Amino acid sequence: MAEKKQTSEREERLREQRLALPDGPGVYLFKNADDEVIYVGKSLSLRKRVSSHFSSPVTRGGVRMVDSIEAIDFILLSSDAEALLTEQTLITRHEPRFNIQLRDDKSYPFIAVSTDEQYPRIYLTRERRRSGRVYFGPYSNPRRARSTVEVLQKVFQIRSCRDPEPGRRTGSPCLDYHIERCEAPCVGYVTEEHYAKNVDGVIAFLSGNYREIEDQLEARMKAAAAAHEYERAAAERNRLSAIRSLLESQGVVNEAAGSFDAIAVAADGTEANAQVFQVRDGVLADRQSFYLENPGELQGGEVAAEFIAQYYSGRPGVPAQIIVQQEFAQSERGALAEVLAERRGAGVEIRAAERGAKRRILELAQRNAALALDHERLRNEQTRRRRIEALDELQRELKLESLPMRIECFDISNLMGTHTVASMVVFESATPKKSDYRRFTIRSLEDGQPDDFAAMREVLERRINAWESQADLVAHDPAYNQSFATLPNLIVIDGGKGQLSAGLEVLDRFRERGVAVISLAKRIEEVFEPDQSAPLMLEPGSAGLQLLQRVRDEAHRFAIAHHRARRDGAMTASALDSVPGVGPKRKKALIKQFGSPEAVMAASREELEKVPGLPTKVANDLLHHMRRTGS
Repeated sequence: MAEKKQTSEREERLREQRLALPDGPGVYLFKNADDEVIYVGKSLSLRKRVSSHFSSPVTRGGVRMVDSIEAIDFILLSSDAEALLTEQTLITRHEPRFNIQLRDDKSYPFIAVSTDEQYPRIYLTRERRRSGRVYFGPYSNPRRARSTVEVLQKVFQIRSCRDPEPGRRTGSPCLDYHIERCEAPCVGYVTEEHYAKNVDGVIAFLSGNYREIEDQLEARMKAAAAAHEYERAAAERNRLSAIRSLLESQGVVNEAAGSFDAIAVAADGTEANAQVFQVRDGVLADRQSFYLENPGELQGGEVAAEFIAQYYSGRPGVPAQIIVQQEFAQSERGALAEVLAERRGAGVEIRAAERGAKRRILELAQRNAALALDHERLRNEQTRRRRIEALDELQRELKLESLPMRIECFDISNLMGTHTVASMVVFESATPKKSDYRRFTIRSLEDGQPDDFAAMREVLERRINAWESQADLVAHDPAYNQSFATLPNLIVIDGGKGQLSAGLEVLDRFRERGVAVISLAKRIEEVFEPDQSAPLMLEPGSAGLQLLQRVRDEAHRFAIAHHRARRDGAMTASALDSVPGVGPKRKKALIKQFGSPEAVMAASREELEKVPGLPTKVANDLLHHMRRTGS
């Protein structure tokens, strides 16, 4: 009765909130019982749009989302375009579980131009968070992206040295200058203005202005030949050949087609795939594939609208035309085109293609999206079967009462007894659950006194104590820790029989509750069990052994990362201690400004001078100290 009453009160509260919504453009937010944003949407009519989620949840695939909604919030705005911008900002901030998410975007490389430096560099990277940098991509083919960087460095004479400031400590130009791949800005052989023009050429090329760059190089070659400067003409000819060779390797669609992106989406249930075919000056520059999480089970046109808004967020290379499928609602195109035009600084047209080269490219993107979705579904099914096989094998071989759905693995890391740390990683249903990972700093040992057995006993005892301390807490309690509150089915200790024995000394309280404990020795992958003199040898390459190896290797990686962070922090503090004028407050300010010890050591003079509270003289002293010590 109480549960029915709560449900009725919830439905009445949500109905009142829906009726209170304005009939105007804006953004709405669905929140759960923990006040977390689970979905962000936008509409020209907030009241009608939100009501549609509740009136037809089954056909919309919104049953799970509607059942999770506890409150409705909204922001009233002046236009559909403004609502779209606000929607994307809120999606980025809250990462709602029912909005689509790009799963594979971070694995693709970007080409970056360091425009925040006096003499910018061009390089390949997998992050795009640094301000003052211009990023192009992501590129689906890392080899092609790397080749593009090499060609552009050669054609536009962009320095390849990695430091923020060009040059070497010797004060002489490097080999790149002598083989005519760099104009040596490090020794003043090229003016900053001339170098900036070369960088502009790189950005123009990466933005898709291929023919413009090709025409410029051809004009410079002919001008040099007409002036009888044959060596310069030959150099320009070689650069022109390099650019044409790069374009030929990408393939020509139709020179008259111009520049556009063709975007197609295939959606099926909670899975979706988006294909982006980039055509620049009639050249198929790149093709990208994105697997999307679609927990709200949106239809293809709605997925495309959300995907396009996310895809072009902060991207410099927005084309003048975007070709989409017919399912992409006409009402969605206007606001999105307006927002993208503002980012591009010129008009953007979003339309469907009915004939010609653009129609062929779009159809190709549609076929690729459908095939990629089928391939992903097949791969997921194979992975699921492999996980079930691994859990079944471990239950059978280790004689467990139930499937080891939650596996915890512990590892110790130190360097000659210093900065000893431990890691706990968690796998649920044979997959990592990184939100439950935990790190431990070992307290019972003195630096210089290595004792992995004592360290393992300490961390396991702290794990049990943490579990017991959660017994009387509820999920909404601020002190509640889900990772420590959950009882594992299987504990894996990284090491051999000695590490297992050390762990068993403190694990009685867990074992009494049915928790199995084993250790995995790396030498020949032996599995040691309690009360068994001989190790268990699982079949090499079997699903069960591979799962144990993944768990063990992940614990080792996580422990080493923690150990390195503590060690590097201590080394940085030690290095900074010897710099005149750098005390505890300034050390803290340096780490806060740059985020990591490595970044402090790699900082330039200009970057150091921007640290709040760090005088220019102290910044110079720190820079000279790092150069003198080779930091």
